[in-house]
Amino acid sequence: MRTPLSWLAGRYSLGPRSVQRAALASVVAAIAIVVTGGIVRVTGSGLGCPEWPTCTDSTLAPTAEMGLHGAIEFGNRLLTGALCAVVGWVIITARIQRTPMPRVLRWAWAQFWVVVLNAVVGGVTVWMRLSPYIVAAHFLAAMLLLTAAVITWYEARHHGGESEPATAVPLPPATTVALPPACRTVSVSLLAVNALLLVVGTLATGSGPHAGDSSDVPRMPLNWTLVTTVHGLLAAAVMAGAGFLLYALPRDGFAAARRKTVFFLAAVLAQGAVGLVQSLTGLPALAVVLHLLGSALVWTGALQVYLTVTASTSRQPSPPDRAEPQPLPADTTSAR
Repeated sequence: MRTPLSWLAGRYSLGPRSVQRAALASVVAAIAIVVTGGIVRVTGSGLGCPEWPTCTDSTLAPTAEMGLHGAIEFGNRLLTGALCAVVGWVIITARIQRTPMPRVLRWAWAQFWVVVLNAVVGGVTVWMRLSPYIVAAHFLAAMLLLTAAVITWYEARHHGGESEPATAVPLPPATTVALPPACRTVSVSLLAVNALLLVVGTLATGSGPHAGDSSDVPRMPLNWTLVTTVHGLLAAAVMAGAGFLLYALPRDGFAAARRKTVFFLAAVLAQGAVGLVQSLTGLPALAVVLHLLGSALVWTGALQVYLTVTASTSRQPSPPDRAEPQPLPADTTSAR
């Protein structure tokens, strides 16, 4: 049986840049859904639409009486539809490539199913009246979507069937430079500690003041100061690990890995500064939203570092053979 996608693939074909752009758009959309979820939380709009999948028992969209909270929550739900469209764009462009991209297509479909999971968890969040445990699961599902989007983007850029540029001059022989084993170990450890950092961050949020609604929503029975301290210590460990990785990566032949590590370290430092400010100033709404944006950027950076470092193989041109000294030309100037 022929599917619509196979019919399209039989009639049209696209180059790798199309799926690379679509995959990047899915990364941006996944980060946006994290930020808008934070806006819903800090504005107390989590129950702006008290039902799901409709907004009320009798209307799909919020009514005028529901005010700004209803508009914010409904706008966040509409963004899920836009996210589905972007993921569909990735799936279509990956399917009709001139050079097949099965890995990209698999990760694009993974995004679709994680979007479905995220929507269902969002509905359960409303039904459970913003239980902090379900809210934490909702955030982690959003980060799982971001994970799939970043991997799709990486695969589209590095396994896109692009050939090396042709050259009329033969390239010199090259030697393979091995990546220090410690670098791969540190990149894996950074990813694991970042995942733990995200989980502890949800505990800090779940025990903090931003419940997502103006009503009396139960909070996690945890010591917020203790959880925040553990969160900060994990962040410090990530900073130290990123600094060590940047130091350990060779300067020659690993430019891409070093660039990703520099971006990651800068994102972690900025995120740490925002986290410190929000803790010392009573968790103002703007700082909380910026911290959520930072968490998405830091996780994106951690994934990029992990994917780039673990796949790094460097080739450097070997030094040219030393040429034999040539005799100086004879002096043909006539003597006076």
